[in-house]
Amino acid sequence: MSAALFSMMPDTSPMPVEGPSVMGQLAAFVFIGAAGAAGFVALSSLASQVTGSESSLLNALCYAVLIGPVYLAHRRFSFQSDLPHSHALPRYIGVQLMALALVTLFSYLVYSILGMTSVVAATLVIALTSGLNFAVLRGWAFAHRAPVVLFQLRPIAHE
Repeated sequence: MSAALFSMMPDTSPMPVEGPSVMGQLAAFVFIGAAGAAGFVALSSLASQVTGSESSLLNALCYAVLIGPVYLAHRRFSFQSDLPHSHALPRYIGVQLMALALVTLFSYLVYSILGMTSVVAATLVIALTSGLNFAVLRGWAFAHRAPVVLFQLRPIAHE
């Protein structure tokens, strides 16, 4: 085929598929997080009524039950990641453990050090923890590219 005819043909090459915008990811993240929180409240309330107990262990079990569904929802809708579960799930659990540590640290700072009122302090703790959680999930746990390497060990060459 001549170059002139070839140049007149429409371009049928597939367009690269772009992921969701950061704002779209953030909106889905907030919605799924709110749904997960509402699910936790409902499940722990139901479990407390059924068992007649309001223990921290019961609440921890209710939270644990929701880790899987919330992980799957974030993977599919918030970040639209196709990273294998063998990579994404351990990272997600690591981020959740980090979030628990951050909630503890931020709570100590805003209640004990800054002496904020409960509503303001709780709102600030949720905002700080959720913001960092979103950034780490987006940039590492569900990221399509290889994670950033902070340092790399190299073997020492013997001469």
